[in-house]
Amino acid sequence: MGEKGNILGFFYPRRDGEQHVSDSVACLYTDGRLMWFDSPEWNSEQTVDDGTNIINTHLSHSSGIDVSIQDIVHNEMPVLIRKYEITSKEHLNGKFYYYSNFQAGGTSRMNSAYFDVNQDMLVHYMHDFYIGVATDPAFDEWQVGKTNDKGWAKSARTDMEDGKLQKNMEEIGDIDGTLGLDLALMPGESLTITVLIGIASGRQAVCDMTQGVLSHPLSEIIRDSENTTAEWLSKKRPLELSVLDLDPVIRNDVIRLYDRSLLSLNLMSDPNEGAILAAPEFDPAFEMCGGYGFCWNRDAVEAVLALMKAGYPEYAEKFFAWCKRTQMSDGSWFQRYWLDGTEAPSWGNFDDSTQIDETGSTLYAIDRYYRELEAPDSVEFLDSIRETVWKGAEYLMGRTEHGLHDPCRCLWESEKGMFPYTNAAIYAGLKGAAHMFRESDDSNGSNRAEMWSERADRIRGMAIDKLWLKEGYFSRGIIDNDVRKTVDSSIIGTFVPFNLLSVDDLDEKSMILSMIGHIERALSVPVNGYYGIKRYENDNYIGGNPWIVTTLWLSQSLLTVAASMEERDNEYERLVNRALEYIKWAMRSATSAGILAEQADKITGKAAWARPLSWSCALFIENILLLDRLKDSSSKDA
Repeated sequence: MGEKGNILGFFYPRRDGEQHVSDSVACLYTDGRLMWFDSPEWNSEQTVDDGTNIINTHLSHSSGIDVSIQDIVHNEMPVLIRKYEITSKEHLNGKFYYYSNFQAGGTSRMNSAYFDVNQDMLVHYMHDFYIGVATDPAFDEWQVGKTNDKGWAKSARTDMEDGKLQKNMEEIGDIDGTLGLDLALMPGESLTITVLIGIASGRQAVCDMTQGVLSHPLSEIIRDSENTTAEWLSKKRPLELSVLDLDPVIRNDVIRLYDRSLLSLNLMSDPNEGAILAAPEFDPAFEMCGGYGFCWNRDAVEAVLALMKAGYPEYAEKFFAWCKRTQMSDGSWFQRYWLDGTEAPSWGNFDDSTQIDETGSTLYAIDRYYRELEAPDSVEFLDSIRETVWKGAEYLMGRTEHGLHDPCRCLWESEKGMFPYTNAAIYAGLKGAAHMFRESDDSNGSNRAEMWSERADRIRGMAIDKLWLKEGYFSRGIIDNDVRKTVDSSIIGTFVPFNLLSVDDLDEKSMILSMIGHIERALSVPVNGYYGIKRYENDNYIGGNPWIVTTLWLSQSLLTVAASMEERDNEYERLVNRALEYIKWAMRSATSAGILAEQADKITGKAAWARPLSWSCALFIENILLLDRLKDSSSKDA
């Protein structure tokens, strides 16, 4: 959904399904012209009711017209309910139009649409995708037309321009449709119109479903939605945050964004398959990027571990069952997947273009989940995942015969070489596999676990020897046989989450702090009153914006160092306060509805690119939970 209530995607039958829509937005016709709600002439503010997934969009116009839109997705059925409340300070006579250019099945070709007289519904369809639009009160007029105006009937968008629709009954091809209602408001008077958009796999099914929703009071549907999310959030790990002398407003904002990030991850999770989307797709033709509407293991493990720590271990259980089904025959995991586990469009089809960190991070996360279980659940889980872990560890052994991993693509999918982040993920994956098999009664498994652990130690040693620079940070990697000194934020992965460097070792703690300092000096971007962290020096992707993920990596690192300190001295307070500045920066980059994106625009500071990004939400949750575990108060000016 856009910030003015325009629909950008209507995903069905799964979260990674077709978007089915090119344009879907309302407008008013008055004084001989159309006032499109997504046009610059309207000011907008968008919020989400606390603890719910109910979206509120408020539009205001200089003429004195206000429009409030409340959007709710039905709890049990794929129906979007859009409640419009229109108020005017002056007399308002004209029409309310709801326009849609649906692309059923994800294509504009070979679509069909018709007006169902008996159901008072406009239906667009292609193959087994039927999209129905209805209103309450029922609409007065309609139009189905060719978008290019080359059919028997005008385009619905063109037909609206004179304030009277042609009422064409059906059309095929590249089509659009509009529903219209008469408006006549006295000064200060309001009118409420409810628009329903439902989707189903059959003609009768979409009619029955949409009419069934219309037969229930909207207040009841809202209450059910609120109760469902309230019940889900009641299971979360509550935040105290009493150990920090935070401003009450900031504290409330932290809790609100914590809840919103949890709800965002729930929405990104497929309840049947167990996989998690990186983000809702916004570029399905891959015209601006490589697409986001897929499951990367690396991103997903961050999400399931964050949910596990926040009180939702069932997401990890489902995801690892999905991992069992999707593991490749060689023991690796593919670059990215559709939610049903089939291989998605990829740049990772060859040994040197795959991302080995996907496999390392998966084994690491499986072990983190295993450590949280108690017998007999831990025994049962290990038995169920044993073969998966074995195959994954052996794959990592095969890709690290020389110590550092074989050449592959980096986590940013931009370079091929050998990288600190990837080696750290492999290190953590092999250590995790070794931990699980050491507790096995199988002597062969125990012996193999020692070999995995020894290989991990060798990788660690060589990473420090070959990739650590005398300047005091890890190089970006070895690319084309050249050790690149470019500062890359992902080097922090050697500390969090993969712990190749440990804060418990004084020498390594100095390395960690030096690495953090280099990242801050080289990659900080001033915006939003604080500093965000971009991915690496000379990054030009989407203009080189700072990322939420990279910034929250840094705050998580600072908090982890602080949490390890026995004395709560000035250095401890400086670390916590620096971390808080990065967290506040991330919070300021959220949309008004509390959605964390991938990036923040380096000029405006507003949310940029994919939103919500599951990885950003996961790291915010991790940071806040870590912040909540701090034992003593930080300074008041935090």
